[in-house]
Amino acid sequence: MSEFDFGGRALQSAPLCVARFEVAGGIMDLGASPWRTRRIGYITGGRFEGPRLTGTILPGGGNWSEAGVGADGAAIGTFDARCVWRTDDGALIHVSYTGRTWIPPEVGAAFRDPAQPEVAPDRYRIRIAPVFETSDPRYDWLNAVLAVGVGERLSGGVRHFIHAIG
Repeated sequence: MSEFDFGGRALQSAPLCVARFEVAGGIMDLGASPWRTRRIGYITGGRFEGPRLTGTILPGGGNWSEAGVGADGAAIGTFDARCVWRTDDGALIHVSYTGRTWIPPEVGAAFRDPAQPEVAPDRYRIRIAPVFETSDPRYDWLNAVLAVGVGERLSGGVRHFIHAIG
């Protein structure tokens, strides 16, 4: 990596929460159309936990992802995910996120097979940029949060480690 002078403007981050999304029934692979390969996963539940934010991921959201193949043969994908979280004290939070995946060819088959054991997260990349929206005054601070996350595939879902950027 190179070092650049950013005028003392280094990014700081703090853990926001860990979110485990359940996707019962697996991912629907729509296959390759003339434009893209599309996969859809419906969220069937989950949980998020952090220092200021804990609760349940409600069923009904989903991730509509697209994928292509990079020059290195890796599957490179994008996310279009939306869901609703309910905090343990009853607040509703709309969460949407975009992101990227990079899955090298030697990991691809195991990564896509829900019957396979978990694939070591250092063998692929899942990165997200969630946006939070709520009308609950107790969580109004979330409306101004810029967040990023690192994900890992689990059997039956995905876990994201989400950080607030300051």
